[in-house]
Amino acid sequence: MELQLVKISKPEEINFILGQSHFIKTVEDLYEAIVQTVPGGQFGIAFCEASQDRLVRWTGNDQGMIKLAQENALKIGAGHSFIIFMKNFFPVNVLNAVKMVPEVCRIFCATANNVEVIVGVSEEGKGILGVIDGETPVGIESEEDITVRKDFLRKIGYKQ
Repeated sequence: MELQLVKISKPEEINFILGQSHFIKTVEDLYEAIVQTVPGGQFGIAFCEASQDRLVRWTGNDQGMIKLAQENALKIGAGHSFIIFMKNFFPVNVLNAVKMVPEVCRIFCATANNVEVIVGVSEEGKGILGVIDGETPVGIESEEDITVRKDFLRKIGYKQ
């Protein structure tokens, strides 16, 4: 087996969810889950089909997000993987809905960070082994850092 690191290509502010599922109807079910959870959210989805035609299946409602999803899915190339790019909403807004889609097996990450996907390559194909999500911590938060964190969460409306 060979290991590859695949860097996710995207604008800095764009969030995405990377996961694994098991069926061709994944793109349609993910689409429905997102539009029902965040009406008006802009997104693109791509899914790497693992058998038969082995195409990158896609859907979405924003051409830029669709293109990002298609390009990154093709670059990763791991069977049954999916990637969702979104703007004007965050993964936390749809993560539970995505996880509840019956075909979804796992979520590797949900982030706006720089991400490298660790891909194993064998004679059979490719599989996602894990991700490197963001940078290494530089220390433990202080009492002042705790206050800043709590104030930030309240400022953006995630805590009262």
